[in-house]
Amino acid sequence: METLPATRNELAAWLRLSLAPGLKPEALRLLLGAFGLPQALFAQSPETLAAVAGEAAARAVLAPPGPTFDGQFDAVLAWREQPGNQIVTLDDPAYPPALLTMPDPPPLLYIKGRLDLLHTRAVALVGSRSATPQGIEDARRFARELSAAGVTVVSGLALGIDGAAHRGGLEGVGGTVAVIGTGADLVYPAAHHALARQIGAQGAILSEWPLGTPARAANFPQRNRLIAGLVSGVVIVEAAMRSGSLITARLANEMGRDVFALPGSIYAPLSRGCHRMIKQGARLVETPDEVLEELGFARRPARNAGRAAKRTVPLEHPGLRVASEANASQATSTAFADSPTSELAPQQPALCADAQRLLVALGHSPTTLEILAARTEMEDAALHAALLRLELAGEVTLLPGGRFMRAHHE
Repeated sequence: METLPATRNELAAWLRLSLAPGLKPEALRLLLGAFGLPQALFAQSPETLAAVAGEAAARAVLAPPGPTFDGQFDAVLAWREQPGNQIVTLDDPAYPPALLTMPDPPPLLYIKGRLDLLHTRAVALVGSRSATPQGIEDARRFARELSAAGVTVVSGLALGIDGAAHRGGLEGVGGTVAVIGTGADLVYPAAHHALARQIGAQGAILSEWPLGTPARAANFPQRNRLIAGLVSGVVIVEAAMRSGSLITARLANEMGRDVFALPGSIYAPLSRGCHRMIKQGARLVETPDEVLEELGFARRPARNAGRAAKRTVPLEHPGLRVASEANASQATSTAFADSPTSELAPQQPALCADAQRLLVALGHSPTTLEILAARTEMEDAALHAALLRLELAGEVTLLPGGRFMRAHHE
């Protein structure tokens, strides 16, 4: 390995860390912040590393590579040599800036296709694998119109809503990104082989998993956190009450992204998850223009140039949540709305203040929405947004009869 060029040595070091069993991304980020590049970590003593990130992380970093490492590294180099394939490390300027706002960005990203799509305005469209024909139609139409407005459509390559979202995204200039839960050299489900080829050629496929990683149920919630991290907002098209889409919504909420939901029939099981989110403050949307409006994404940049300049995030910080207006009142913030700079910090000050105020108003007894509105003097939009944030974060519970109660943690 010593004879390899520096860039190959650097990639080998990043790969070794990404494969280290038991090394969590949060711990790795702490260590890199303290010591610099991966090679520097290997030169530290166990005690020095443990003082920063704990003994388990120190053991994981300093454990020698396994017997299969050289073969894995050769496979990574060969994969990177194929046209359109790129590997981006956490210290690379090409790393998607929106993911850097996460506490646990992956150390390595395997990307097939257009890297520029990971540096653009983006919205996620997610929903049920067992989608209805109407849901499929709605997802493709929303994706097509968002893409036509120059917004990149992000989804997870699953059957149903995800597939429709990708197909719609490919029809516009915004394109589409598929965030997958397998290695970048595999396609799951098999029925989407042709779609994956098209996305790899015209859009982008993104994975944090080592090459050869098969589809495992445990990988998909982690995949969903990358979907939420890349975008300004998440649109739920159809979702049952227990659904991976609602996991994505919760993760998006934790990162300060907006959540939107399409309504459906009260008799349709796949509307129940969407309706649940809407009741708790997710923005009900009926048209793609409403999503664009809420996120401050102008459909016609030339006509709305002045307005867009005030409301959208600069390209060097794409995918981050912005307030509806630069000077908007905090009290009229929509669900999870925030300022451009607060997204770069671990907390979202305006909404944290709203949420804390609401928790104080809740006390420890069941309380109705009307009483909360009177106690806080918050406007409806801000009140519902704070309630949804608190519920998805596990701080508030909705009781029968429309009453709310602070959750009790052990």
